[in-house]
Amino acid sequence: MSTTRTPRRRGRVLAPVAVLSVAFLAACTSNAPAEEDDGGTEAAPVAVSDNDEAGDTVVIGFSAPAADHGWMGAITTAAQKEAENYEDVELRVAEGTNDVNVQISQIEGFINDGVDAIVLLPFDGGALTDVATQAMEAGIPVINVDREFSSPFASRATVLGDNYGMGVSAGTYICERLGDNPDAVVAEIAGIDSLPLTQDRSQGFADALDDCGLDVDNRVAADFTVQGGEQAAANLLQAAPQIDAIWNHDDDQGVGVLAAIENAGRDEFFLVGGAGSANMMREIQDESSVVEATVIYPSTQAADGIKLARLVAHEKSLSDLASSGVPRTVQLFAPVVTADNVDQYIDSAFES
Repeated sequence: MSTTRTPRRRGRVLAPVAVLSVAFLAACTSNAPAEEDDGGTEAAPVAVSDNDEAGDTVVIGFSAPAADHGWMGAITTAAQKEAENYEDVELRVAEGTNDVNVQISQIEGFINDGVDAIVLLPFDGGALTDVATQAMEAGIPVINVDREFSSPFASRATVLGDNYGMGVSAGTYICERLGDNPDAVVAEIAGIDSLPLTQDRSQGFADALDDCGLDVDNRVAADFTVQGGEQAAANLLQAAPQIDAIWNHDDDQGVGVLAAIENAGRDEFFLVGGAGSANMMREIQDESSVVEATVIYPSTQAADGIKLARLVAHEKSLSDLASSGVPRTVQLFAPVVTADNVDQYIDSAFES
């Protein structure tokens, strides 16, 4: 293969909507004192917060879909690890399920148990809206993760990835590589086309490409599985004899995509992944691979949900904000990982 690389919300009070970057969550509990610079003078003060100090025990119920692929497994693992960081958090994890009725029963169980907060990544946001609203009406704040409810009254706060932003990031990277070639052939391997998240990713991708005069010449859809990725990629490669760049929406299905590419003996293009798996990052480190980049879709969203649930239950705020209380919406950034910055991300990446 070619080795050439080129630069590249206990209450129902609704607070105002605010969209924050992940940086706020990472720094919201800093207890670091002011530092001195090399000249011995006091540097600018660092925000100090008592958010990490133990308080009354908070019982948080957590429910997510079945860990049937790497990203979803990482979601639950990260939530559990985050809860272990706090001696005042008791996390009750429901068994992962893709059965909407089972997940509804899990939330009803948390309500009956009188937990202090619920962190919920719904298998289907619309289907879980009523039971989440019941929890809110019972005085239990719900932190909605990743897949949005259909009513603003169903959650106290929502943690989201940026699906449209993923597409923009992928398209911008490809524009930087191919924007001076108006005849470049760009292909796209999407996820499940009926899902809004897939539609958002594709729209962001198309918009970014349009900005540099490119468009999607060949597009296929898979299903976020290895098998689906392999079949979709095989179909794409058969239909398109020449490709300059491919964006694959999901690194789990990307395992199958790479298998199809190897089987076809094709390497005239470069590939950009999606989600940010460790195995895809290792491909980035391998100069003989067609994989040049992947776009992060944070598997830390539920971990951030645990942090927010604890703050809400303790009636605390994000220390890096002047405003009181926890924001209604936190949307995380979708950075591009390349050979230049892969070392910053690979140790915390999930395995497909």
